[in-house]
Amino acid sequence: MADVLCSEQFGSGAARGCRAAPDGSLQWEGFPDSVSPDYLPYQLWDSVQAFASSLSGSLATHAVLLGIGVGDAKASVSAATATWLVKDSTGMLGRIVFAWWMGSKMDCNAKQWRLFADILNDIAMFLEIMAPILPFCFTITVCISNLAKCLVGVAGGATRAALTMHQARRNNMADVSAKDGSQETLVNLAGLLVSLLMLPLVSDSPSLSLGCFFFLTALHIYANYRAVRALVIETLNEQRLWLVLRHFLQRGEVLGPTSANQMEPLWTGFWSSVSLSLGAPLHHVTSSVSELQQLVEGHQEPYLLRWDQSRNQVQVVLSQMAGPKAILRAATHGLVLGALRGDGPLPEELEELRNQAQAGPEKESWVVVRETHQVLDKLFPKFLKGLQDAGWSTEKHQLEVDEWRATWLLCPEKKVL
Repeated sequence: MADVLCSEQFGSGAARGCRAAPDGSLQWEGFPDSVSPDYLPYQLWDSVQAFASSLSGSLATHAVLLGIGVGDAKASVSAATATWLVKDSTGMLGRIVFAWWMGSKMDCNAKQWRLFADILNDIAMFLEIMAPILPFCFTITVCISNLAKCLVGVAGGATRAALTMHQARRNNMADVSAKDGSQETLVNLAGLLVSLLMLPLVSDSPSLSLGCFFFLTALHIYANYRAVRALVIETLNEQRLWLVLRHFLQRGEVLGPTSANQMEPLWTGFWSSVSLSLGAPLHHVTSSVSELQQLVEGHQEPYLLRWDQSRNQVQVVLSQMAGPKAILRAATHGLVLGALRGDGPLPEELEELRNQAQAGPEKESWVVVRETHQVLDKLFPKFLKGLQDAGWSTEKHQLEVDEWRATWLLCPEKKVL
């Protein structure tokens, strides 16, 4: 890192340093160098979607209050209170279950889950707007809507934290998070002021309210798509790893983060064609001494891999000593095996293994796995260097890894990992 040439401070505030930029100009510390390059376009579109969502939320809140009986002299306060309590308790239970069920998956696919959360939020608000039109099932409708909103809260909060961690580049995650929260508050305040002007104009016309809602929903989804598409995440999840690996196998080149992120599927593609399970328990992979010997034979990597050709399923048992590099190789190994079931061009040595895998019986899968270990001994170092040169972060990853770990004897030295 270049030495600080000079510094300045305002009053008793903290001083900021200045370094020489490559073009000879002075480069002061702070924005935009304190955040990732995708911060500004993401925040611009995020502000647009938050504004649209705020206006849609006002229409939905108006509909719910109307359905509960606000302004109706015949409405029962007790019934309205009971409806509200049932609605809230349903959402709380859903929040707990959803966080337990899906919490570990959101780091791996933060962009997809962020988009999912916002679309689900639009569906929830649509249910709230429709609830007064269906008074016979009003309580059920608002309960389902609040359940969806609570799922949105879990997914949105978790992915926001993951994206903030990506955007903070100088150990300033708290600062970036605080400013993001302030920006959202400002946008919501603007939305509140506009809502005060909008609601009196559309509240007496259900069709006009619905038309405004559909317009705002379309704007909300589009802005969310543009915001998520603007993100350029330099860590590899399964989808980005598969895109980069496939390009490498076909053309011998490694895609950079910008290209791979642009190609990453957002609407679909939570999972690749091969079912890859990292951190699988050993007892799921092998049940006999002979099977364990087959898995260990021919390599000294800190993982064991079992490939089910019929299901195109790869299970990987990780050693206690497996670090990020070993996990990245294990994931690459699993995806290479999945590529053997595909139709795209492959390097010559893998093409031979593909023919062997497609022609041989199912029981020969372990032979193919052993031979791919030997291929990866030559292929993976080149691939890893290409990742680093292209700008990918290989010291960490966003692969979904379970917590199971195991120990076994290596062949032929019989060392314990």
